[in-house]
Amino acid sequence: MAGVIVVFPKADDVKSIRNLLIRNGYEVSAACTSGAQALSAADRLGAGVIVCGYKYPDMMYEELYENLSPSFAMLLIASARAIGEGVAEGVVSVTMPLKVHELTGSLDMVLHQIERRKKKRRAMPPQRSDQDRKDILEAKQLLMERNHMTEEEAHRYLQKTSMDSGTNLVETAQMLLTLMDR
Repeated sequence: MAGVIVVFPKADDVKSIRNLLIRNGYEVSAACTSGAQALSAADRLGAGVIVCGYKYPDMMYEELYENLSPSFAMLLIASARAIGEGVAEGVVSVTMPLKVHELTGSLDMVLHQIERRKKKRRAMPPQRSDQDRKDILEAKQLLMERNHMTEEEAHRYLQKTSMDSGTNLVETAQMLLTLMDR
């Protein structure tokens, strides 16, 4: 599960929100009173949600959001007036006075989005470098020339050999090129 970082300028507010979240079953990874502390905690954590106020001693929430990695989401807790002035795109907001079910419902939604994005990234095929693509193409061409295979047969052979040996396609192509002395 993604981590939760709580950021408010007043230590009492940080403590209150942190305790409220813990009582409702969330794991709070860090509690901060400045944007710099939150960015440092986010770097250590890698992915998660920042639950925060509008303004901190060293920056506004927009600057914090701009400096976060894309693997982080933000849940802003602010007055209706502040939210009415406009919230940065991609930031989820909850108005004050705070209702626990609104906060937890919004946080659940944001955490679900993060998990969905994580799964989507894992499901994407790996991005190969130009050299990796070149090695795979050379290995297929070598198989086609020496073993009289079609491109589809050569590709299938590389895939099967890769699965049988427990290596990825690029490593299999490189081993084949090395064994057949290009």
